[in-house]
Amino acid sequence: MKAIVQERFGPPDTLQLVDAEKPEIGSGDVLLEVQAAAVNPYDWHMLRGDPRIARLMGGVGVTRPKARIAGVDVAGRVEDVGADVRGLRRGDEVFGFCRGAFAEYATADAALVVPKPAGLSFEQAAAMPMAAVTALHAIRDRGRVQAGHRVLVNGAAGGVGTFAVQIAAALGTEVTGVCSARNVDLVRSIGAAHVVDYASEDFVDGPVRFDLILDNVGNRTIRDLRRAVTPTGMVIVNGGGSPGHVIGAVGSILRAAVVNLFVRQQITFVPTTQSRDDLLAVAELVEAGTLRPVIDRTYQLVDTAAGLRYVEAGHAGGKVVITVT
Repeated sequence: MKAIVQERFGPPDTLQLVDAEKPEIGSGDVLLEVQAAAVNPYDWHMLRGDPRIARLMGGVGVTRPKARIAGVDVAGRVEDVGADVRGLRRGDEVFGFCRGAFAEYATADAALVVPKPAGLSFEQAAAMPMAAVTALHAIRDRGRVQAGHRVLVNGAAGGVGTFAVQIAAALGTEVTGVCSARNVDLVRSIGAAHVVDYASEDFVDGPVRFDLILDNVGNRTIRDLRRAVTPTGMVIVNGGGSPGHVIGAVGSILRAAVVNLFVRQQITFVPTTQSRDDLLAVAELVEAGTLRPVIDRTYQLVDTAAGLRYVEAGHAGGKVVITVT
């Protein structure tokens, strides 16, 4: 099979398209014929081993990447099932989380893939797992927003941001999206009541105070964000940043923990999680017409490095997807 592999930490140019063996499956796994895979900021963090502290925490690798084939968001067809797998069979169209999505075949825990909504293409389905689940956790679970709340999404045109705007709007909140001028119409079209062009307006100094701010960018200090929420409001930090950091988002998490000891406002973060229930919840929102993936552009498997460079630059309007088959 064709696969994109990385033998060392570094920029996207270190990736290579090679012939590789099909992965073997365990008793609880499925083998997927990959149709499409999404690119996430998570992928370039893993590619670069960035922030460096992550190399010491076990999930990335210490001197070289732990995962030779990257990619975790997948949509495809079931090619084979493990001995203990029930409810899935060859030919089923699914989406979810897998190991090594940037390849023609990948393995996944059978509990982490679910039926693809019939109305979505494989590219649209692949765009959802990490970004949509993160947005769902932030808005519904951590934020616990209610109808009438004022919600601001910083980085509203990005992968997580486009899903967060839609979910918050569906819950009856008044959504303000912060993005670049070229994405204003996009953010308004997916449910934002107000859109702020960050180059011409500063939401921190505006007259409105928000019940919840979801920060997907990491370009404002916690102090700034606190100024923009109500006295009992919440700030949710969702990573952000660019390559070359030692501690990266870990620093923001630690600062938030300290601030929480002294203020009524709550500063928290969104963990990266994978679960079948979350995937099913996202699929239900799609089936109900509440959620729709926004895709900025697609790349062929051979051009995966270019897709990673584009996402790493931080200007995507929606998701970037790799078409594999």
